[in-house]
Amino acid sequence: MGMNIGGSKADDEPMIEMNMTPLIDVMLVLIIMLIITIPIQNHAVNLNMPVGTPPPPTAPPVVVTIDVDFDGTVLWDGVVVPDRPQLEARLKQVAGQADQPEVHLRPNKLVAYKSVAAVMASAQRLGVTKIGLIGNEQFMN
Repeated sequence: MGMNIGGSKADDEPMIEMNMTPLIDVMLVLIIMLIITIPIQNHAVNLNMPVGTPPPPTAPPVVVTIDVDFDGTVLWDGVVVPDRPQLEARLKQVAGQADQPEVHLRPNKLVAYKSVAAVMASAQRLGVTKIGLIGNEQFMN
């Protein structure tokens, strides 16, 4: 057991490995400085809430139901409309109102498409803006 003092050829070579400790220390200091300098996030959301009494609730909308039966017969709120001019007169009356009622169009599953399309085209041409199809669940398989 002794110490080797002397010159061996292996000791004369330069050290190839890099000392990583100072680099890791510098990186840790930079991370800590970054964390300290980032401003604290404020998670509050500023809202301007209304002041005073709320407006009265609106009245429920007026609903007109148009059914198209399997043979093309059109029913307005359950009453048969005998011909197209009478249907268009009623649609024109609905379109002329300032606050139009909602028109719910409910076609039968077996009705021809042209009958439903004719009612929708008349409503569009006369200016009915609040129209929707209801009863679509009958078309699901």
